[in-house]
Amino acid sequence: MSRTNVLLGSICVAMLIIAACGANNATQKEADKVTLTLVTHDSFAISDGVFESFHAQTGITVEVLTSGDVGSLVAQTILSAKNPVGDVVYGVDNTFMQRLLDSSAVEPYETPALADVPDRFELDATHRLTPIDYGDVCVNYWKDALNGAAPTSLMDLVSNEYKSSLVVQNPETSSPGMAFLLATIAGTPDWENFWEQLRANDVTVTNGWEAAYYGDFIAGGGSRPLVVSYASSPVAELIYADPPVDEPPTGVLLDSCFRQVEFAGVLAGTAHQAEARLLIDFLLSDTFQNDIPMNMFMYPTSNTAELPPEFVQHSQITDSPLSLPPAEIEANRQEWTERWVEIVLG
Repeated sequence: MSRTNVLLGSICVAMLIIAACGANNATQKEADKVTLTLVTHDSFAISDGVFESFHAQTGITVEVLTSGDVGSLVAQTILSAKNPVGDVVYGVDNTFMQRLLDSSAVEPYETPALADVPDRFELDATHRLTPIDYGDVCVNYWKDALNGAAPTSLMDLVSNEYKSSLVVQNPETSSPGMAFLLATIAGTPDWENFWEQLRANDVTVTNGWEAAYYGDFIAGGGSRPLVVSYASSPVAELIYADPPVDEPPTGVLLDSCFRQVEFAGVLAGTAHQAEARLLIDFLLSDTFQNDIPMNMFMYPTSNTAELPPEFVQHSQITDSPLSLPPAEIEANRQEWTERWVEIVLG
């Protein structure tokens, strides 16, 4: 081979390398231009730097769009099916998931990260909704405000010992209120009779969690020592106590706990399907999962996530939570809530 041919060959190889590098740079620049919209509920919270970590890994930017409570989130997602306002929906729980699955708003994606998620959280066999976190809605009690022993069962709440003690939320307007109604349906012999007895026992009803917890409940200056809240609420009481305390002032009635699992899904019609799937993967990464407890006071679904010390030492979570199939909830929601209104507010 002549020196001229060798020189020409070298030039060609160099040009190919430059072209390849240029193509790779162009691909990276295209990724850097992609911005995903994560549509979620108003209770979503995550630490600064978490989505920046996702951007550093992928070049993809994430913007968060909140959409009211879970009911509003699901309604908006269904109304915008095929022409979504975002790319990924996050925060749909098992009390509303069937409504979303009955629509065409989310598309299937089975992330490899599900290998680290226990089967009990995978409630959607079609893989349109991926389990990201979970928590239990339970009756909480203020330890020092009880005249006697703390309740140990749901049926204890209707006894005279706890008369004028409990504040709950309206299931028509509140997610924990709905979860507690479902707990009574799943966990008492006759839920209608149970609520009739609760009403006779002077139960108080509010429209939402905040009005209950920081209004009628003792934590907010109220007089009632029992409230429907979350299994993680004692941890929050410990962390935010002023002055600091060594033990939470509240406890949890584990027999009353209804499990809520929150899901994420790729919105059908997204212009960035591949990138949206990467975001689903990231939501199950240790980076995101480890950040959930201290920001949203929920528990990560991934087995590889690590709970913060406060959760390890002070959280109370039941091994036998109350639950109902999502399809059964959706089929009976309206009838159950209307009957609840007749009994409790009528």
